[in-house]
Amino acid sequence: MKPNPGKNLFIDVDGEKWARYPIKTHVIKPGENIAEVAERYVKGLLREGDIVFVSEKVVAISQGRAFPIEEIKPSFWAKFLSKFVTKSPYGIGLGSPWTMELAIREAGLFRILLGAFVSALTKPLGIKGLFYKVVGKNIASIDGPTPYTLPPYNRYAKLPPKDPDRVAKEISSKINCRVVIVDANDLGVSVLGKSHDDIKEDFVKKVFRDNPIGQSSEQTPICIVRRVEDGGTP
Repeated sequence: MKPNPGKNLFIDVDGEKWARYPIKTHVIKPGENIAEVAERYVKGLLREGDIVFVSEKVVAISQGRAFPIEEIKPSFWAKFLSKFVTKSPYGIGLGSPWTMELAIREAGLFRILLGAFVSALTKPLGIKGLFYKVVGKNIASIDGPTPYTLPPYNRYAKLPPKDPDRVAKEISSKINCRVVIVDANDLGVSVLGKSHDDIKEDFVKKVFRDNPIGQSSEQTPICIVRRVEDGGTP
């Protein structure tokens, strides 16, 4: 269990040292049981107190919520609205007709138009983030094809996972460990699902703030997070 290239194995969170062990898996496909996948790869590696982090992307893929862009037919509104989305080097987000079309299907056209209207009114005032408050924060986890994504998903657009809290609990019952489903990139960390209420979102964001997992050539969508006791073995 080694860190991904360019990433640190250890991180300090509020005076405590934590190790993040990325776990390499096979290319996960639609229809796979993500709880069984997690059990397969972390079994025998876990210690008491560990927390297993799972990328929301592989959960969504396993649920059949990722689609080849050739199969998505963007509507007029999807093509129009995607032109006004701020582009980021860390992912397409809703900045493509395919992902905007998925957002419209997921949230409904009315909510998307209302969110866009509210955002257009408030952005000049320096107020950001109201779009996702209107349409639902899960819409922020919709993403599209990027060249650095592991094939064949570099030609896919995906929805957020369905019922992520339930999925986290199912994984947790399989591996007997607390589980978090995260949407992490170099811009930030969002908690989509967790198996236990005592897992603090602030802690998740701090311990994963440098995004130690990878889903391109690293192929590590699962991570074991472990507290390192003073003088103890990681």
